[in-house]
Amino acid sequence: MHVAFVGAGAVGGYYGAMLARAGHRVSFVARGAHRDAIASAGIRVLSEAVGNFTAKAAAESDPARIGPADVVVLAVKTYANAEAIPLIRPLMGPGTTVLTLQNGVDSAEEVAAVVGERQTIAGATYIATAIDAPGVIRQTGSHRRIVMGECFGATGAVSDRVRAIEAAMKAADIHAEAVADARPAIWEKFTYLAPFAAFTGAARLPIGPLWADAHCRATFLDAVGEVAAVARAHAIALPPDHRQRIDVYATALPPTTRSSLLIDLSQGKPIEVEALQGSVVRRGKATGVPTPIMSALYAVLKPHALGIR
Repeated sequence: MHVAFVGAGAVGGYYGAMLARAGHRVSFVARGAHRDAIASAGIRVLSEAVGNFTAKAAAESDPARIGPADVVVLAVKTYANAEAIPLIRPLMGPGTTVLTLQNGVDSAEEVAAVVGERQTIAGATYIATAIDAPGVIRQTGSHRRIVMGECFGATGAVSDRVRAIEAAMKAADIHAEAVADARPAIWEKFTYLAPFAAFTGAARLPIGPLWADAHCRATFLDAVGEVAAVARAHAIALPPDHRQRIDVYATALPPTTRSSLLIDLSQGKPIEVEALQGSVVRRGKATGVPTPIMSALYAVLKPHALGIR
């Protein structure tokens, strides 16, 4: 299978390296020193979970030099979509499938607007990785899970193309799970991630101090409820004990856990505020669902959308 990744960063670089190690042809659309390092020496993964290794892969700034792929994975931060999504076009062939692995719930619609709904599937990923140096990805946890499926015209059965991608990923030691409809998994992650990123980002603190404060914890869970109400307004079925599940999950997190939004914010980089908090607010307004907590946090974070310039 030829898999092209638009984005060779912490997430795309890791999954691409895993697939390349398993023998698949992998190409990255990348740029700068990271692209140069991958093209000359391969992409290196440092991980206690899967071991340290280097995998050979192509890396080009111009996707036309890569050509059509079997699968295209969009793995850049959402704030880069205006520039990144058009780069998918030269990677498309008659049977190409595009898999989005981005945060938020808007990505599949944005991709489908460019390449078509029939070509687009979506997934939610759970992983902790970072770029250690040009061409080097460090995995800081053990999770490497992807839940993926159709998102337009989904039926009650897993499609053949999703099953084929799942098989390739599983053979590469990626914990892939194929589902008939990707939307519930994407929204379930969103109901946690949007408040988590908002609270840690606005407070400039990891989850520990926030969770230790009874008022902060209760307000966080109320924000989860706001996002869950928006999800249900979009006909997404969440479990009845959804709030309790998020409470248990967040309680078990290491107190030092920071959102990627907080990490980017602390480094003066652009943040995914529009795809996370902004999307909650806009979708809430469109469906008549009040989102006062998320709206306030969106207002706090929105001025930092483009980072420090």
